[in-house]
Amino acid sequence: MPRIIVLGAGSREHALAAALAQESHEVMVLPGNAGTAAVARNLPGRAEDVPAVIAACQRERADLVVVGPELPLVVGIADALEAAGFAVFGPSRAAAQLEGSKAFMKRFLKRQGIATAGFEVFTDADAAEAYVRAARRPLVVKADGLAAGKGVVVAMSTEDALGAVHAMMRERVFGEAGDTIVIEELLPGEEASFHVICDGVRGLPLVAAQDHKRVFDGDLGPNTGGMGAYAPAPIVTREVHDKIMERVVGPTLRGMAELGCPFRGVLFVGLMIEGGEPRVLEFNVRFGDPETCVLLPLYAGHVFSLLSGAARGGLPEHAPAPQGHALCVVMASENYPAKPTLGDRIDGLHAGLESSQFVRHAGTSARGGDVVTSGGRVLAVGGTGDTLASARAAAYDAVARISFRGEHHRTDIGYRALR
Repeated sequence: MPRIIVLGAGSREHALAAALAQESHEVMVLPGNAGTAAVARNLPGRAEDVPAVIAACQRERADLVVVGPELPLVVGIADALEAAGFAVFGPSRAAAQLEGSKAFMKRFLKRQGIATAGFEVFTDADAAEAYVRAARRPLVVKADGLAAGKGVVVAMSTEDALGAVHAMMRERVFGEAGDTIVIEELLPGEEASFHVICDGVRGLPLVAAQDHKRVFDGDLGPNTGGMGAYAPAPIVTREVHDKIMERVVGPTLRGMAELGCPFRGVLFVGLMIEGGEPRVLEFNVRFGDPETCVLLPLYAGHVFSLLSGAARGGLPEHAPAPQGHALCVVMASENYPAKPTLGDRIDGLHAGLESSQFVRHAGTSARGGDVVTSGGRVLAVGGTGDTLASARAAAYDAVARISFRGEHHRTDIGYRALR
């Protein structure tokens, strides 16, 4: 029986652990949460602590390590694990620059001829502010490095853009991540999340999903790590799908191989689509969260074979056709995404769920006999169905059974596809 260690502590890792455990593998999660403890064995430690992770993998005799979050990948966890003789699902440190540095990513896109927004890179705050004043149009300001999903500001006015530059480069609210910034054009269209499992040479696409970034209904309020997701996303038609594979994924895999860092793992392409034409917003080098919660229930194949094949350089020839629809809703802590309140008891977790419903823990921990909130995004609660409407109904029925003080969630997940 394969022994698998999943690194991370969010709903993405809970979804991965649950899918792998369902296939009767021995699954461990480091460090995990209160939800992963019910489907796997949690291990102590931090996913980005490279020596501790290697020691755990040696102690547990891991056959495959699945890296969930981006930070361990950016600091080189995959390189260290492979050097220690472990199979790893996740890209090398060099390949992880596609997410770890937005400047690297944008320059790579330009070099490969991949459609994206026009951009400039700045290391000097005065120069960045002069550019903003001269632009006089909506802009997107991005911290170059990792910023826990909060380093992107969509600025509809010059004042907002100047404020973002000041916060990132002068106040250094994101530390070193904001020493370099990217300022780019605001792309029109509808956003989509496109995940491709890669083995360094080939890419096997999963069904397209759509995330909801803004905290409030109607896409209002600040950006978050994601307030819900659904799949399939109808904006990604077969024609659009083929364009993404031909114009984005193919050139990316070839380009990374030419740089000497073949991409293995999951390439998460964030896209803006208008008039059937896809343009790249960003690359992530790991599964999206909460997108994973809706992608895995629709994958009809063997998850271990998929991840292991990518890690070892031998993907399956074809992915089975997705089955049905899935939708999940994020239940968040009071004051999220600013300064979420933690430590509140969660009630209703053990209310009977139907086979079409699921709960994935994102920010929870055990305290005595209770499960309490330990993060801004607390739970990803979802449903599946033959139609998106039935999946949505199942998800919101499950949401209604769960409560904790200060909880809030969006009530309109999936609205674009259903309107």
